[in-house]
Amino acid sequence: MADDGARPGASDPTAGPPRSGLVAALGAYVLWGTFPAFWPLLEPAGSVEILAHRIAWTLVGMLVLLTLIRGWSQLRGQSWRTWVTITGASALITVNWGVYIWGVTHGRVVESALGYYINPLVSVVLAVVVLGERLRRTQWVAVGIATAAVAVLWAGTGALPWVALVLACSFGFYGLLKKRVPLAPVAGLTAEGFLLGPIAIGYLVWLQAIGTGTFGHGSAQTLLLISAGPVTAIPLLLFAVGARRLPLATLGLLQYVNPTLQFVWGVLVDHEPMPPARWVGFVLVWIALAVFAVEGWAASRRRPAVAQPTRATV
Repeated sequence: MADDGARPGASDPTAGPPRSGLVAALGAYVLWGTFPAFWPLLEPAGSVEILAHRIAWTLVGMLVLLTLIRGWSQLRGQSWRTWVTITGASALITVNWGVYIWGVTHGRVVESALGYYINPLVSVVLAVVVLGERLRRTQWVAVGIATAAVAVLWAGTGALPWVALVLACSFGFYGLLKKRVPLAPVAGLTAEGFLLGPIAIGYLVWLQAIGTGTFGHGSAQTLLLISAGPVTAIPLLLFAVGARRLPLATLGLLQYVNPTLQFVWGVLVDHEPMPPARWVGFVLVWIALAVFAVEGWAASRRRPAVAQPTRATV
């Protein structure tokens, strides 16, 4: 469940003047960057239980918000093709969220950060393969360097960075599907919740019935599990505000705040190992992103600036 990038409408609270867009977008990326500090707090709940609570309580919050902004009309009259697309997007974001939660609760914060570093590059490759778009030469150089980085990480550490690749690819495909969903952010987030929520709630009821669920095991644990909803929804809504009020080039640069904060947390707080091969791989990724960002900035200067939404990252 993430920002749709749909057109702003009368019931879309994200539409408005651009003056607060930078603060909102930066706030969203900073909050996402602190997620490695939050999800481990929900233990002893397992990764799947945390994921289910995240989905269920986000849905509750979105139902309330959609009612407050009187946005239910946006969900009526959608075609079956739209609902099929939303279903596919829901499945992809479930994989993305689940792998991310598993990663940050199993000592893979740095690798999770790598996934969000390479996500923009994966997205442009998918645009070529799926949408038939053409990349400029400099963009191909960036993709090539990033591919070399993954190869170095694989060869140097002896393990494919599968967490990073799953995060990047699942969100890349998710972004492609969301381009086809004609809903504003709150309505889109709610629609995904309709599809994911019953499964998540059923799973949580089953866990409680067999006595392995952690909901209700102390007030602190219960409140933390409930807070998974607003912790998910608040940065998404902040991002939606920023995405509609800032140029795409600005958002493209701000998106690296999130993985950078996660990388710093993994290295300095969790003290995850950083052997030489891993440093080389990350340096190559950062070079690729620098090439990609500079090329994108130059391209934006060659055409009129247009405020367009990009994709949320967690």
